[in-house]
Amino acid sequence: MTKPVVTFGEIMLRLAPPGYERFLQSPQFVATFGGGEANVAVSLGSFGIPARYVTVLPSNPIADAFLGELRRFRVDDSYVLRGKGRLGIYFVEPGANQRPSKVVYDREYSAIALAKPGDIDWTKTFEGAGWFHVTGITPAISQGAADLALEAVKAARAAGLTVSCDLNYRKNLWKYGKTAKEVMTELFQYVDVGIANEEDCQKSLGIQVDVDVNAGKLEAGQYEKLTAKVLAAYPNLKMLAVTLRESKSASHNGWSACLNDRQSFLVSRHYEITHIVDRVGGGDSFAGGLIYGLLELGDHAQALEFAVAASCLKHSVPGDFNRFSVDEVNALVKGGGSGRVQR
Repeated sequence: MTKPVVTFGEIMLRLAPPGYERFLQSPQFVATFGGGEANVAVSLGSFGIPARYVTVLPSNPIADAFLGELRRFRVDDSYVLRGKGRLGIYFVEPGANQRPSKVVYDREYSAIALAKPGDIDWTKTFEGAGWFHVTGITPAISQGAADLALEAVKAARAAGLTVSCDLNYRKNLWKYGKTAKEVMTELFQYVDVGIANEEDCQKSLGIQVDVDVNAGKLEAGQYEKLTAKVLAAYPNLKMLAVTLRESKSASHNGWSACLNDRQSFLVSRHYEITHIVDRVGGGDSFAGGLIYGLLELGDHAQALEFAVAASCLKHSVPGDFNRFSVDEVNALVKGGGSGRVQR
């Protein structure tokens, strides 16, 4: 049986206007939950992988409702701590056509932002687990959260877990005095499986190549150079996956990914996603799909294809969470993307 995957980060209440409306165009919001590491745990739970989610939450009914949602997706919530502070909130206005999506964060003084090293018993948390996943979002929240994330990857390494990290650079979060590069270059030294896009590599690691992200078609050769540079800078890194998004409009993206495992450079199938419902959480569904693929499929090329297909499907549903099964993802991998009614 596959050992549990542990993910650690902040969960937030997600508030979005109905449909494709602008903020408060109607006096209402649709409330769900979202957060990078929780999104990965939900994906893994949906794929049948044992998943544990670790965070710090306040003691109130909204936090309780989130834990109930986790259990719905078969994610183990028994390692969640309660602490002082609040539940973070983020507002998202879905884009359409030439109007981009917008995100507004309201997460200062959240319970996870106030947490500090020593608050979580990592020895207990990692007992019996085989994989640990974190992102670059958590270290951007506060100095305490950054220190806690570094403590976590060190403990995971010491316990023999595979460590994955999605760099997930968020310029609107790094406000407490440290830059992403100062923090993430140290944390990334403890990572086995890296996930990023070209901006993540530039802003979080200070590594870049000549890539025009606004071009109609991305050049795979440049990404081979980029991944090689990152792997050379981080000897402990076993592989780096880079998502390739060709943003033609908010509603139309080209979507693919590449992976360098030090043995070969792999490029996935390319998808044209022409009617995006919600792209938020797309990268997290890629990360969840990649972890699943590496654990269950045994072949790096197959793992990459599964991850890209899972993420492609996520673009078709609102909310942060990926709500697809392994069979549904595999159907797309095998070419079942026509959208025909199934009955």
